[in-house]
Amino acid sequence: MDWCNGFAERVLRDEPLAGRTWYGLGGAARYLFSPASVEELREVLACARRAGLPVRVLGAGANLLVRDQGFDGLVIRLDSSAFTRVVYEDERVIAGGGADLMQLARDCAYRGLAGLETLAGIPATIGGAIVMNAGGKFGQIADAVESVTLMDRNGTHREFPAEDLRFGYRSSAVGDRIVLHAALRLRRAQVDEVRSRFHDIWRFKKASQPMAAHSAGCVFRNPPGESAGRLIDQAGLKGATVGRARVSDMHGNFIVADAGAKAADVLALAEYVRAEVIAKKGVQLELEIDVW
Repeated sequence: MDWCNGFAERVLRDEPLAGRTWYGLGGAARYLFSPASVEELREVLACARRAGLPVRVLGAGANLLVRDQGFDGLVIRLDSSAFTRVVYEDERVIAGGGADLMQLARDCAYRGLAGLETLAGIPATIGGAIVMNAGGKFGQIADAVESVTLMDRNGTHREFPAEDLRFGYRSSAVGDRIVLHAALRLRRAQVDEVRSRFHDIWRFKKASQPMAAHSAGCVFRNPPGESAGRLIDQAGLKGATVGRARVSDMHGNFIVADAGAKAADVLALAEYVRAEVIAKKGVQLELEIDVW
């Protein structure tokens, strides 16, 4: 490997990605690398840029479907301590882009810090959550974001206030920049109160979503004023299958990968569901999951 000899011994080649995603599907990455510092991240981005390699950042893999042929480029994991560190400053929390959102939400709840407990049951890294403004009926991460430090693909990084990131429904203006860390503004509350709310939301998610199954959460965005899951249910699509992919009986907006499924099965079923909802309900559904 001559595109970045400085990291040759630490770059994984033809690394399977299926086991790094919640779907458990898909092919391999041509290269996978975990930088140990911001400087290493900058250097490997420069190497990839010179080699003309496409780059993706892999977080928790919970909102991701990797195609069966894999990804012919460089995948970066921000899983070293430089990117997973969390610092508590009274009601302000500085969390690395690779920090685990569910663990952070739980830890904050047990410290009596309110604001992230509404995200209980959402698997993500802080970076991935900010890119897509992760959330649900109880709240979204944008509600707690004060500022975010981003690195562009040229290796330049700077801090952006939350208002510059134009958070919207499952969207932000982060684009292809990489979340190095975020400052979150929380508020003091009674520990028992915040902890109880965290567990109540967690139990609600567990009872209403197939969290134990291989899936990537909600497949489609909710159309304005509507619920994608309800539209899919009304179209009679719960339980529909293509290959070994299946629309969940528990929640219509989840496509589950049963044993033996291929990524192509999930994509084909998503297209079938989309076509049926257009035909029966007159509504165009847009994918929420990221497809590599």
